Parts: sequence; C-alpha cells; structure tokens
Amino acid sequence: MEWQRAFHLTRQHLQAGGEMPTEPGVVVHRGEDLGRWVRAQRLGWEKLTGAQQWLCEHVLGIKPATDGEKPRPRRTQADKWALNLAAATQYYQREGHLRVPRKHVETIVVGDGKGGSGQGQEERQIRLGAWIGNQRSRAATLSPERVEQLSTIGMRWT
Repeated sequence: MEWQRAFHLTRQHLQAGGEMPTEPGVVVHRGEDLGRWVRAQRLGWEKLTGAQQWLCEHVLGIKPATDGEKPRPRRTQADKWALNLAAATQYYQREGHLRVPRKHVETIVVGDGKGGSGQGQEERQIRLGAWIGNQRSRAATLSPERVEQLSTIGMRWT
C-alpha cells in the first residue's frame, strides 16, 4: 500500500508538470518525500517485483541505478577483522615480529574479489599499531579462533 501510494503521488506530481524528484527533501507531496522514494526505487531495483519495475520504468521513467551510483556495501565486523589480520600478517612477514608501534599505519592492497586484471584493487590504510594494542588488551574476551589466528602469525600476548 505504501509503495502504491508513493507511486501514485509521484505520477500525479509528474502529470502536473513537475520534474522527476531525484534528491530527498526537495519534493514533498501529501507528506511523502518523493525524491527519497524515487532514489530508494533506483537503488533497490532488484528488490522490486517485475510489475513494480515495469511501472517505474514505463510509467514514471525511473531507471535502475548504475553501479557507480550505488553506495558501497557496509563492511561487517568479520570483514574489518579480516582486513586488520591481513595487515598484521603483512607486517609480520616483513618485520618478523608483531611489536608494532602504537601509531604505525600499515598500507595493504585489497581487491574487489572478482580476480582478473587487477581492476577494482585499492590501497587501504590500516591503523595497525592501535589495533594490535587493542587486541592485546582484549585478549581475555577474544574468541579462541581469533586468539589462534593472531598467535599463528607471531602475536605475543604480554
């Protein structure tokens, strides 16, 4: 019902000569933020039913967002752990220890997971010294798996 209401309000706005609302907060009609709704349809295109996609595209002229327009997916805690562990591994392989100065920042290259030609890779700055110090202070609350992962690459806990 909410989707249908926003669809009809957007259609009425366009039929009255209004322009396609593309930014949240610019066009509010009968309490509905049409720009926010249009953006949500574009970004969540794959979640719409076939009929909703057809109505958006053929009645309103809304197209799905391109990959460049979509926000990057949020990193999970597991993703963040993996990045920090990769930085710690790289540091250990280069230096032979994990006595990392507190202010040390490690640069690692991460890919998009699609393999291939090296496109989609970027450098990340990891505040490794602070992270290592935090892991040492949290040793009692870390999962056994995480303690083992760090111990395997040379972590000294004291």
